[in-house]
Amino acid sequence: MHTALIQRRLAFAGALLFFLGMLTGLWAAATLTGTVVVGIPRLALIAHLNALLGGLWLLAVAWSFEFLHYSERGLRRLAIGVGIPAWSNWLVTLIASFLGVNGLTYTGNRANDVIAFLLQALVVVPTLVACGFWVWGFRERR
Repeated sequence: MHTALIQRRLAFAGALLFFLGMLTGLWAAATLTGTVVVGIPRLALIAHLNALLGGLWLLAVAWSFEFLHYSERGLRRLAIGVGIPAWSNWLVTLIASFLGVNGLTYTGNRANDVIAFLLQALVVVPTLVACGFWVWGFRERR
């Protein structure tokens, strides 16, 4: 797979996630106005914003490919590394908005604890790692 194709696919994933974020905004509006009653209405808004920001992050990474020192294989890994947490952040938070749990800490509530685990395993840790590799890619070549 050529670098341009990886870049294009990552940009497409970002645009699609942004679009889904816009659609999730309809769910956020329904919960925040009380049209649909859920346990924590603001989680729908958070899912909406997670998708918008995640989509923009993927677009930013795709745009920055020409500035990174990685090989084609490295860029493919970076694309996967940023794609999984961006998409997971939207999806896990969207599910949490339906369940009415925030998953910010382990509480003993099964649904909340599953969301907390998923956020840590699919979003927090992978995002920190992927961001580190993204930043590392900008260093000067020797």
